[in-house]
Amino acid sequence: MNSIYDEALAALHSIWQRRWLALAVAWSICLLGWLVVALVPNTYESKARIFVQLDDALAEQIGLGTNSRKRDIERVRQTLTSAVNLEKVVRSTRIGENINNPKDTEAAVLALAKRIQVVNAEDNLFEITAESGDGSFSDAENARLAQEIVQKMIDIFREENLAGGRGEMTETLEFMNQQLSDRQKDLEQAEQKRLAFQSQHPELAEGGSGMIQRLEAARTQLRDVEADLVAAQSSLAAINGQLAGMPPSIPGAPGQVGGSRASLAQAQAELAALRARGMTDNHPDVISLRNQVSALRQVAQGEPAGAGGVPNPAYTSLMAIKAERQANVQALQVRRSTLQADVANFSSLNIKDPDTAAEFQRITRDYDVLKQQYDKLLRDREELRLRGQVETERSAVKFQVIDPPTTPRKPVAPNRPMLLAAVLMMGIGGGVAVAFALGQLRNSFATTAKLEKAIGLPVLGAISMTLTERARERRRKLARYFVAATICLGAVFVLLLAVEFVQVRMVA
Repeated sequence: MNSIYDEALAALHSIWQRRWLALAVAWSICLLGWLVVALVPNTYESKARIFVQLDDALAEQIGLGTNSRKRDIERVRQTLTSAVNLEKVVRSTRIGENINNPKDTEAAVLALAKRIQVVNAEDNLFEITAESGDGSFSDAENARLAQEIVQKMIDIFREENLAGGRGEMTETLEFMNQQLSDRQKDLEQAEQKRLAFQSQHPELAEGGSGMIQRLEAARTQLRDVEADLVAAQSSLAAINGQLAGMPPSIPGAPGQVGGSRASLAQAQAELAALRARGMTDNHPDVISLRNQVSALRQVAQGEPAGAGGVPNPAYTSLMAIKAERQANVQALQVRRSTLQADVANFSSLNIKDPDTAAEFQRITRDYDVLKQQYDKLLRDREELRLRGQVETERSAVKFQVIDPPTTPRKPVAPNRPMLLAAVLMMGIGGGVAVAFALGQLRNSFATTAKLEKAIGLPVLGAISMTLTERARERRRKLARYFVAATICLGAVFVLLLAVEFVQVRMVA
């Protein structure tokens, strides 16, 4: 432990003996370092925040979904710092005042890209940050320049989402109009060809658009009607089977009129009432009652005179159902006959000239395809036009500047007070290090212990230095000069700090 203490004392003694050298080195390092720090320009930062509102009921209705708008805004945010946009910023601010050739422009754009940041702070909140630290401008000019850069970025952000979208919509509409014009010409040619073919073959023109299609449709309807007719006939046969085992009347009081005759009289009365209301014989209700009257008349004729009893309600109900199903069977038979006639007619036309029918079918098919394409393009164009009007006049995306570009009050870089203090510490440390290193290179011994260790022999004693009064006075004067020089170094440091604070306040 004593050896370490002795080494420390020896080192301090060596440094103190060369204190003027240490002080000179400290002054040299500090002056040089402070000069370098003074030459570093202050960098000022300006910030702004933008809120983007995406909710719009009309935009959602026409297809401008929120997710689609978010993707567009994210794309704009990513391309906002592109070379084209940054060149706009360079040319519209003081940065481009001294630019005379494309190479300088490219260098300015690259330098500006490192000083601009666009951050999506939250879902709909964007933060734009710009820094300016050009050594050719003053602090106040750099502060204003940082604010101008942020403002220009806000303008570009708005233009990219509004004016840029309008330009793209205009180009899209022009393309759609060109496509519609081409399709319209093709459609007119196809229509002229179809009309010319129909004028040469009027029988096909009267037949409609496509004989084969109509023939197939008629055959399909015929199959459906035949299936319904079979089902109706089966149902009618079931009703007839039920009627065969059911008596038309049930026994009643003596002297009563026969049940069939009573039912016949009632049916005839209802038929007369329908005709009195103006219904014709072709009306379904009239046809049903007429069939019922005919059936009851046959039953009543076979009933013995004077037969008694009352009408059977179940039998009467089944007779009504039978009449209805008979009318349905007759209607289906008429429908089947009509469809059979249509199938025969279409088949005869196709058999007479199948090549002409096939040609007409092909022409009609081409015309229908072109017509569908034209109608679809027309609908798409109108939807795009409506969408463009909404984006232009209503704007599905609304911008709001939450925090306008701030005016920098103090530089964000460099931290000059810390740099000045660091230079001072480096100067003091450098001076001490030089003095200590020089002391290690000299062949002298600060203590008797080091001398004993060096020569390997015991040291009996040491002779102290005796100074005269004049020498002591000279040493005290040098000590005062040393203290004054050291204080002056600290005073220069304090003065530089004061100057820095004054300059910052002047910019503010």
